[in-house]
Amino acid sequence: MTEIGGRVSGLSSAETALANLELRGKMNNSAPLEITGKVNPLKEDLFVDVRTRFTGMDLSPTSPYSEKYVGYVIEKGKLSFDLNYLIDKRKLSSENKVFIDQFTFGEKVDSPTATRLPVKLGLALLKDRKGEIHLDIPVSGTIDDPQFSVWNIMTQVIGNLIAKAATSPFALLGAASGGGEGMQYVEFTPGRATIPEDGLKKVDALSTALSEKPSLKLEIAGYVSPEADREGLKQYLMQRKVKAQRLNDLVKKGGPATSVDEVTVAPEEYEKYLTLAYRAEPFPKPRNFIGLVKGLPVPEMEKLMLTHIEVGEDELRQLASQRANVVKDALLRSGKVEAERLFIVEPKGLTPEKKDNVKESRVEFKIA
Repeated sequence: MTEIGGRVSGLSSAETALANLELRGKMNNSAPLEITGKVNPLKEDLFVDVRTRFTGMDLSPTSPYSEKYVGYVIEKGKLSFDLNYLIDKRKLSSENKVFIDQFTFGEKVDSPTATRLPVKLGLALLKDRKGEIHLDIPVSGTIDDPQFSVWNIMTQVIGNLIAKAATSPFALLGAASGGGEGMQYVEFTPGRATIPEDGLKKVDALSTALSEKPSLKLEIAGYVSPEADREGLKQYLMQRKVKAQRLNDLVKKGGPATSVDEVTVAPEEYEKYLTLAYRAEPFPKPRNFIGLVKGLPVPEMEKLMLTHIEVGEDELRQLASQRANVVKDALLRSGKVEAERLFIVEPKGLTPEKKDNVKESRVEFKIA
C-alpha cells in the first residue's frame, strides 16, 4: 500500500456522537482504495458504518498463492470490490460486491496443498460473455461469537460456488436464466424424436445461458426407454402407414407430394385409411370361406399391424441418435451457440441413469 492518507473528524466519547472517517491509498501505486463512513470506537457498543471501495488490483502478482492453493498460475485478471459494513449493538450486517475482470488461469502446477475442486469449470460458469465475474455476498452475524469470521464465510460461499460447478453445474448455469437443474435434460414422447413444447422452452433457456458463457462447451447424448419407446415407435410407424395411404389418395387427386409426417387424417377418415394400410401389409390375414381378406374392427386391425411391426435395438439406437441431433439443431437455430461448442456423444448404453419423475426417453447434457 502506498500514498496512504486520511482523517477522522468529530471523534467523541459521547454515546450519540459519530466521527467521520475518510481513508485513501493505492495498491502497487495503481489500484485506488477508499474507506469512508461514520464510526464511534469509544462507544460502549462499537458503532461502525463504513464503505470500502477498491478498484483494479492486478491479480497476477498473487500467482504464488494460486499455485499453492489452487494449482494454477494466474495469467491475468483485475479485482475490485465495493463493501458496506454496519456494526450496531454488537451485530454486523454487510454487503460484499466483488468484481473480477478477465480472470484467466495459466498453466497447471503440481501442488500437494491445491484444492481438488474443478476451479477452471467453476471459473467458466461464473464468467459472463464479457469475461467478467460479479458476486454479491451478504454476510451477517454477531461480533461476540468467537466462531464468526467474515472472511471465512466469504471464502466458504465462493468455495461452495466452485463445488456446485462439479455437482450441479446446470443449477449454477441456470441461476441467471431461470432454467435451473432441469436444463440438464429434455424429455420426449415415447417413440418420437420431436421436441415437445416444454422441451423447446428448456432449449431456449439453455441457449441463452450458454450465450453468456462463451468458454463452455456442451455434450449432448440421446437415450431411450426400451419398453416405452419400443411401443411408442410401433405406434408411430403404424400411424405413418395410415398417413401414407392418405397421402397416396391426395396425390392421385392432384395434391402436392409432401412429407408423410405432415399429413393429417381426420377421425371420420381413419378407419378407411387404416383398412387400406392393413390390407397393404404382407403378413397373413384372416380370410372368409371364399378366401377373401375378412373385414375386421379397427382395434383388431391395429393389434395385428402392431404385432407385425418389429422394433429392435438398431431402431432404438437410431431414435436416440435422432433425438440428440434434433436438440443440437434447435440450439443452433437459436443463433446463440456456435456449432464448434456442441458435441454429440455416444452414450455407454441406450438407457440413461434413472431419475425420479424424469422419463428415460430423453436427451441429457453435460458441461465440458
